[in-house]
Amino acid sequence: MKVSIIIPAYNEEKRIGNTLKEYSRFFENLRKEKKLNYEILVVINNTKDNTELIVKKYQKKNKNIKYINLPKGGKGYATAEGFKNALSQKNDLLGFVDADMATSPEAFYDLIKNIRDADGIIASRYVKGAQVSPKQSIQRIIVSRMFNFVIRSLLFLPYKDTQCGAKIFKSESIEKILPNLTMSQWAFDIDILYNLKKRGYKIKEHPTTWADKEYSKINFMKAGPKMVLAIIRLRILNSPFKDLMRVYGLLKKREY
Repeated sequence: MKVSIIIPAYNEEKRIGNTLKEYSRFFENLRKEKKLNYEILVVINNTKDNTELIVKKYQKKNKNIKYINLPKGGKGYATAEGFKNALSQKNDLLGFVDADMATSPEAFYDLIKNIRDADGIIASRYVKGAQVSPKQSIQRIIVSRMFNFVIRSLLFLPYKDTQCGAKIFKSESIEKILPNLTMSQWAFDIDILYNLKKRGYKIKEHPTTWADKEYSKINFMKAGPKMVLAIIRLRILNSPFKDLMRVYGLLKKREY
């Protein structure tokens, strides 16, 4: 079995080095023990710092580290391009994880071990058995739960945590839905899960160990309205009223 670990990276010079070091160490040990094969694919998207130079440095130490450098696009676009690259390599599992090490390599491997007969598995901070350290602020929890309520109400997705930055899917399921993905930033996780659910794929939600990191790039109070608008847009695009998007397209210049 071979897994592709996709890491979207936008201006990650402060964090990407340690992430590559720890993921390389852990998955190299698994490869040497013949438990699995892997590649780490860093998708650099429109970066303005030294992320690429740092990735090149670690690539010299580990031939299983690869990268592509995109001139544009949000996190969702970067992940989708990573999927395309990984599919061309005939990998069995395609997963993505944030560059900040909030999900440790041990926690990511726990997803791999537990995917079993499912078509995908997503890390969750809000199911029994999850460990979050340090504990999230009340404000962040409230915003997260409100966003999840919108997702459940409009898209009928059963998951308690769609936004945790670690997910793994079997390659054939991603190959089927990739042409239908439309969200490039704020709702790309939900877009993937919604398209998989529509086609009857089985997705597990699995408790994770998650560590909040400094240098967080998301201001939830500012991002919240954009995320909600993205969900509304996704719902309309998948309804009999999709022609209304010609009007809703007035918002299209924004990056959702």
